[in-house]
Amino acid sequence: MEQQYPVGRFAPTPSGRMHLGNVFAALIAWLSVKSRNGVFLLRMEDLDTQRTSEEFARILREDLCWLGLDWDAETPPQSRRSEVYDRYVRLLREKELLYPCYCTRSQLHSVNAPHLSDGTYVYPGTCRNLSEAEKAAFDRLPAWRVKVPDRNYAFTDLCQGAFAQNLSEDCGDFVVQRADGVHVYQLAVTVDDGEAGVTEVVRGVDLMGSAPRQMYLQELFGFSHPAYGHVPLLVAPDGRRLSKRDEDLDMGALRLRKKPEEIVGILAHSCGLLEKYEPISPRELSSVFFWKKLKMDNIELQIPD
Repeated sequence: MEQQYPVGRFAPTPSGRMHLGNVFAALIAWLSVKSRNGVFLLRMEDLDTQRTSEEFARILREDLCWLGLDWDAETPPQSRRSEVYDRYVRLLREKELLYPCYCTRSQLHSVNAPHLSDGTYVYPGTCRNLSEAEKAAFDRLPAWRVKVPDRNYAFTDLCQGAFAQNLSEDCGDFVVQRADGVHVYQLAVTVDDGEAGVTEVVRGVDLMGSAPRQMYLQELFGFSHPAYGHVPLLVAPDGRRLSKRDEDLDMGALRLRKKPEEIVGILAHSCGLLEKYEPISPRELSSVFFWKKLKMDNIELQIPD
């Protein structure tokens, strides 16, 4: 029987206290599925165990509960799923789509390498056709890249509208496992969402370029494509993007001077969901949520006293 309800998720990195940009992404993801009686999942993306901690994860859960952004289930954190990811890496190897890459960071980011307008490099296929003798000449462990097709991947974003990317021209073959054995974000998030039955991925617009790579992996792994909603970034009045370094706008500072309904109301008014500012709970806001109300461009945050 075909699934009748949406499944969304919030997948934060527990490397510090959430700031309002994180909260905004969580709020929109929650509203989108809860406005249609869907299921909301929580997942800790803690692949980088050097920067993340269970203590940050605990605080993150507490902040979400305080805001009224509850979840129906928490799926296993990425740090406990290496064996699962290994299975999918082996699947790519069986399909003869993986090859070792010995390029250094400096080579990848050199001024002579092709780059997109946002500074992201396009991998030129340097190691794609190395001979066995050439591989043996390197004295370091390789990363593993997946071969991509010369093909457009297109979708209509719930917030940003039409988007398309040619993987060969705009991305190039991409890494799925680092030289130290750590699985990278593109592989892990595709597997996690696919196995959890996620039908809708809501996150910041800065991650929209990742969607075509994940769509390609979804096809290779036999997963359905979810709907995508890439929400605008929140920026401070001076135009800078919010980050975890903005301690005056993280949840620790905000909880000392604002009620949860006030924070939700600030975000709802700033992004266009409410015509005027008023304190409101996520549950109340879900009854008036529509994607078409949401602004597409970066949102300048205004916090009333």
